Amino acid sequence: MIFENGDRVVFAGDSVTDSGRKRPYGEGLWEGVGNGYVRNVDSMLSVLYPERFIHVTNVGCSGATSTDMLRDWEINVEKCSPDWVFFMIGANDVWRQFDEPAMCGESFLPESYRKNLEAVCERTVKNVKGLFVISPYYMESNDSDPMKKRMVEYAQIAKEVAEKYGATYIDVQKAFDEHLKYRYPAYISWDRVHPSWVGSMIIAKEIMKAIGADPLY
Repeated sequence: MIFENGDRVVFAGDSVTDSGRKRPYGEGLWEGVGNGYVRNVDSMLSVLYPERFIHVTNVGCSGATSTDMLRDWEINVEKCSPDWVFFMIGANDVWRQFDEPAMCGESFLPESYRKNLEAVCERTVKNVKGLFVISPYYMESNDSDPMKKRMVEYAQIAKEVAEKYGATYIDVQKAFDEHLKYRYPAYISWDRVHPSWVGSMIIAKEIMKAIGADPLY
């Protein structure tokens, strides 16, 4: 497992990451890191590696787009002096194109999304031990669904940016697609974006695999 004793690991993103975390920085006991996938990761690290004291911080912000994340990167992420950084962003960039199309400007479109992710990676990758880009996703088994198609497009952009900057890409869209071969989307998300505890565990499992953690069984 790549995390060492004393490492600080920061998770950034939107409401999926936020999940009710504390302000200004989500860390510590109970709901400090929120009630989503970050909490699962933090708990599994403590269970599997009790001898390593790993400082997990959640700076996810509900409603954030990639533009918002980039704007607040210094105060939310860089101020923490992280050793490892994970970010998942893009759901709101895509969602606004469907639920508020009349208000959707250029900042939500693929070109801006790519530039925002590149800017984040450019300023981060050289200052940390490792940077992880987690794909945005949409929990829908119908691949012809318009929002699913758009989200897959943004996930591909995230993958390309990660590869360009030598970051590790975590494909949670693929993980959800595999799960949805057996379960209906409403089982893990009421709106196909915000995960239930099962959905959060699926995300956490992919993160644990990406860091080389031992399996829980």
